[in-house]
Amino acid sequence: MIRRFSRLCASLALAALLAMSAASARADSDDGIVRVKSAVPMQEAIARIKADIAAKGIKFFSEIDQSKLAADAGIRLRPSTLLVFGNAPLGTQFITSNPNAGLDWPVRLLLTQDDNGDVWAVWTDFEWIARRHNIGDRVAQFKMATTVVNSITSTIASK
Repeated sequence: MIRRFSRLCASLALAALLAMSAASARADSDDGIVRVKSAVPMQEAIARIKADIAAKGIKFFSEIDQSKLAADAGIRLRPSTLLVFGNAPLGTQFITSNPNAGLDWPVRLLLTQDDNGDVWAVWTDFEWIARRHNIGDRVAQFKMATTVVNSITSTIASK
């Protein structure tokens, strides 16, 4: 009886932890922005994310160091790097449903550092993108895209 109760408590604690983790990576319903805090510095976060993208066989398109671009223009900007990547068999399905969805594909993942020195992975919520482009016929694909990006950003959630 005590073992069952202990297992039940452990299961409930795990479920609560997973729910809190999922909630922390949800978009604000107003702006569609998802933010995940990194446990590692900016350059390590970039390296981990790029390595995971490559390991998953996803095409990596570009790394744009926005803070360097700003510095080149004489503007000071906190560290900010945009990573662009995608999986054509998945991403182009959104564009075939609504060509305007090409504004949001391929995936763009921003790594930015706040005033406190914390690093964040930031992207546009895929359900929000679906609503933005009135795409109702690709629910499974949007869920898959969410799962993939959550998996990619999980690589920076712990040291």
